[in-house]
Order: sequence, then C-alpha cells, then structure tokens
Amino acid sequence: MLRLSALYRYPLKSGKAEVLQQIGLDKLGLDGDRRWMLVDEASGRFLTQRAVAKMSQLSALWNASGGLTLSSPGYAPLEVPLPGGDAELRGVTIWRDTLRVPDAGDEAAAWVSEFIGKPTRLVQMPLERARTTQAGFGKDDDQVAFADGYPLLLIGQASLDDLSQRIGRPMEMLRFRPNLVIEGGEPFAEDGWKRLRIGDVEFRAVKPCSRCILTTIDPQTGERSADREPFATLEAYRKTEEGAIFGQNLINDGAGHLEVGMPVTILE
Repeated sequence: MLRLSALYRYPLKSGKAEVLQQIGLDKLGLDGDRRWMLVDEASGRFLTQRAVAKMSQLSALWNASGGLTLSSPGYAPLEVPLPGGDAELRGVTIWRDTLRVPDAGDEAAAWVSEFIGKPTRLVQMPLERARTTQAGFGKDDDQVAFADGYPLLLIGQASLDDLSQRIGRPMEMLRFRPNLVIEGGEPFAEDGWKRLRIGDVEFRAVKPCSRCILTTIDPQTGERSADREPFATLEAYRKTEEGAIFGQNLINDGAGHLEVGMPVTILE
C-alpha cells in the first residue's frame, strides 16, 4: 500500500526545509511553499544554492503572522512581516519570467545582504501575482510561486533507496528538495503515474524533474560532494533527453489538506 511518508515545505526558495506533519494546499501548492525569494539588488536576478551554496544553511521559517523568521548560525534571528498592500514592487527575474512582486523592506534587505555578502533583496509572492507554469505541460491556467517550474515535487522513497544502493552510501532525501515523499512502491514507480489522490486532493503528474549540480550540496553542511554524487550516478543510469531524471513535478487540482500517513491512490 502506498502512503504519504514525509512532507516538506521551503518558505524561501533555496533555503532550508521545514519538516511538516500536516499542511493545507492552495492553488500554488503547499501553503507558504516558496513564496519568498532572494534576488540580486542590482539586476533583480534570483539567487539559489546553485551559485550561493551557503543558502543551504539559511533558515527561513513561516511564522504566525504569515511572514518569515530568518536565522542562521552566527546571525541574530529577524522577524520579517508579510509585505502590506503599500509595499514597494520590485522587478525580478526567475529563469525566463520577469515580474513585479512586493519587496520585504530595508531591514530584511540589510540582513540578507550581510548573509549573502553582496547587496540583496528579499521579495514575496502574493497569490494574485503568481507565474504561469511552463507552456506545453499541464493546463494553460496552472500557476506557480517561486518554485523552478511547478508547484510540487514528488519522490518515491524506493527510488532514493535504489540510488543510495548504487552509490554505496545513504543519500539524504533533502538533497532533492521534494514536497511529498511516497513509500510502499517500486523504485521509480512514480515515473509512470499520471494522476493520483492523497486524502481529498487530486494531483496531476505533468513532467519528470531533471536534476542539476544542486543535488551534490550536503543539506546539513552546505558542502559539495567531492565525487559529484549523487548527480554522477543519476547521469549514469537516469539520463534522458530532458537530463538526469529523479522525481515527478505535480500540480494539485484544488485546495485541500495533507497529513503524513495518508494513503495514496493512483488514478491513472
């Protein structure tokens, strides 16, 4: 029997994960998931662990006000409120998308600039300013916040176990930054899923997830693997025209609620 074995949220794009037992969903995926992002102050270009590996040590937890609590070893925590309706709109670029979103203000900017080591701004994604997902996958009105391309990422636990066995040492699931982990299936069973239901929510699998060098960053230490694992092994046995595939991008149809332990039903 398939079941939901883990839930993860990433309030700040490329920041640390929050481990959850339950969570609601809105039209952009998990409530609060990747609704905040760091951008270069001068260019508005988004920042991630690909270029700034130390972001793996940046904790940005959702707080009771709907804002963020920023923290990292050696830095005093900062409570960042949700930007109000009069917040400055900043032009930002994430991949091929250019948009204007609320800036979190100068106090937050000073904190993240000190952490990153160059002038940086913190921005937030309201529901009404969401991006559309990649054309050709999903529906024309599917939307996403600051995740790379799609609202949700699912990985089967058996797939990670298979990869770890091939590498010869355990790999941490958080190297792959999933939202949903499913246990009880065969390795890479998720590659063949088109529609599934968890609790009262239905999901569409719209595109396999092609992986990059970010997977070589240890989520605990922020250090890169000297042997390029697990990316090297993924390239050896999971390479496709789309890249080295690991996990499935999902879109939820409607709002709802998820809780660890829920059964998973494959509809198609």
